[in-house]
Amino acid sequence: MSQRIILASGSQIRQKLLENAGVPHEVIRPLVDEDMLKASLVADDLSPRDVADALSEFKAMKVSQKHTEALVIGCDQVLDASGTIISKPTSLEELKTQIRELSGRPHKLHSALTVCEAGKPIWRHVGTVTLTMRKLSDTFIETYAERNWPGLSTSVGGYKLEEEGARLFVAIKGDYFDVLGLPLLPLLNWLTLRGELDS
Repeated sequence: MSQRIILASGSQIRQKLLENAGVPHEVIRPLVDEDMLKASLVADDLSPRDVADALSEFKAMKVSQKHTEALVIGCDQVLDASGTIISKPTSLEELKTQIRELSGRPHKLHSALTVCEAGKPIWRHVGTVTLTMRKLSDTFIETYAERNWPGLSTSVGGYKLEEEGARLFVAIKGDYFDVLGLPLLPLLNWLTLRGELDS
């Protein structure tokens, strides 16, 4: 019998990706002050990649400590603009500012995943994707932001690649699932090798 799998995330797209891939799971959202934790990690001078990794571990461990018999999957995604972390926009104006800052230049998305069991990390993966945004006109930024707000308040960088956000880019190097916030292929491979999924 396969082990109970818990996704420690409120992200609907992560839930849907696991569901579509045929991974039986339940969702328990971790009670974490993510902004405070992220600020602390940045103050400790961690790289954007390591911030994503640490946040994914913290979320998984938080849920795993209460559900010790389960495999708990924690995820986090950090946008790295030349070493500077860009978080989810909190207002329409902040969304417009973020897109202007990213316009015409490349940035990275670090998509981290940690699996915990009995309150301890047992497997982790960080996938990094490089995305190059085309040079956007002010008019396009204004209309795009207004059309898609407040739906983009949950997305770092102010775009959803699976929606109209695809129009913002000229090139993407890396795994599409990493852009969506879940390193799905490495996770499925690990679960299969472990015997949790049919091979």
